Amino acid sequence: MKEKTRTVLFWFILIQPFLDLYWFYNGKLAEVLPFTLPTIIRILAIAVIVGMFFSQKETWQKLSKEKWLIAYITLLAIYSILHLIHVKNFTSVSPNDYNYSTSSEIFYLIRMMLPLIVIFLTNELNFTKKQFREVIEGVSGLFSFTIVISNLFVISLKSYETGFINSNIFAWFFNPSIGYSHMASKGFFNFANMVSAVLFMLVPLMTYFLFTHFNWKTITLNVVQALAMIELGTKVAALGLLGGIFIGLAIFVIHKYLLKDIKKGGWAFLTAILIEIGSIAILPFGPAIQRYNYEIYLAKQSDHDLSDEKRELNAGLKKYPKGEKKEAFLRYFIRNNYHAYAINPRFILKSYPYQYDPDFWIKMMHESGQNRMQNRNVEEAMLNQVVKTNDNKLDKYLGISYTRETNIFNLERDFASQIYSLGWIGMLLFIGPYVVIMLYAAFEWLRYKGVRTFLNSSMIASVACMLFAAFSSGNVMDFLTASFILAFVEGNLLVQVRKNKKVKEIN
Repeated sequence: MKEKTRTVLFWFILIQPFLDLYWFYNGKLAEVLPFTLPTIIRILAIAVIVGMFFSQKETWQKLSKEKWLIAYITLLAIYSILHLIHVKNFTSVSPNDYNYSTSSEIFYLIRMMLPLIVIFLTNELNFTKKQFREVIEGVSGLFSFTIVISNLFVISLKSYETGFINSNIFAWFFNPSIGYSHMASKGFFNFANMVSAVLFMLVPLMTYFLFTHFNWKTITLNVVQALAMIELGTKVAALGLLGGIFIGLAIFVIHKYLLKDIKKGGWAFLTAILIEIGSIAILPFGPAIQRYNYEIYLAKQSDHDLSDEKRELNAGLKKYPKGEKKEAFLRYFIRNNYHAYAINPRFILKSYPYQYDPDFWIKMMHESGQNRMQNRNVEEAMLNQVVKTNDNKLDKYLGISYTRETNIFNLERDFASQIYSLGWIGMLLFIGPYVVIMLYAAFEWLRYKGVRTFLNSSMIASVACMLFAAFSSGNVMDFLTASFILAFVEGNLLVQVRKNKKVKEIN
């Protein structure tokens, strides 16, 4: 039964890219059920795997001895109840309470538990190194080949905005005026940022496989993944590609010349260097650099002379110093001038509508152009204003709910995002384990000579890359495709650390 359970989990992780297809989350297919179809499939799949795992009597006996696990599950249950009670009553300027729903919040808490279950199961099921490699290479290939082939035939969805791209990678070199939004390709997947973070996490592992299984298959997979990350056009993908390869090379050098547990790897090293050089050569023509240059242009435009707008605002405030007339004037001024201040229309019209709190948006208009252009600054400012309006000290510890936060705007910085939605306690309980496992593995790597393997070093670096991507770009830890793959890597990292610790400890 254990072997069957391992096989089911193997295929479950391998199909994660298919469960991230755009049409599952948008259009008619997304409206078939109250919750998205992939999430329901994942919940049912985990339930089946858990049922298979605990169908053996010895498993229950072993679990009953894991007091730390029982304590952790108890804490999750107590927190979840307190969180749901706390977020039910909320004071806001929005007449619809930011579309808060208790059922949606319960569903979110269940979703957040699923990857934690995968960590536990992966650790208990003891995947072999070969099985681990097959899953990682499979996930890399499914994401990367989909992006590269769909870009080649100009049928890929745009990474930015909606619709399909109109130019493939070959057109980049002959038509520099295409525009980044028409170049950046995410294949048929839902979130470009999430795919970027996953591929960034896989770079050190794919580089490791290049060194340990040097053949045309691993060379092709590494080249195609590099092309996919360039075509995605996000900062995380572009910088993650260059940084990830560098990290992989650095780990190889450490193990070959300092730890001296690697004998070969010259041709693989040269191949990785060539992939890095090729990526550096292509990136200036790609969407990531185009977008970066466009953002610089917009930042300069947003700091243009606003003297006329300021005079209009001051004259209006002088004429209508307080009361309903002042509020009416501010709404009129914001509606007619927010474009001049380069404020994202989605923020001011949908996320936190100016009609409900015009004073907040007037304050934002007084910020520098650079601050107004930084989406994360505005996102955080909106969320801070919502917390301030509710005026409940427990928000800091129990959150304002994921439902409210995402209906305002999902802050593009994980960890901080979960502090708003779940509070400090919820963030530590649901997100903290990923960091704890990485730090634990790093500590054991320093402590035990046997743990200092090339694979363990690559896995620790891989997890660190994912967590860094989550913190820097957000939209990762709340999305099951990314968190399941991360959980699978961390579960296997625990397996390897446990096995390698048996080597004699360094004195």
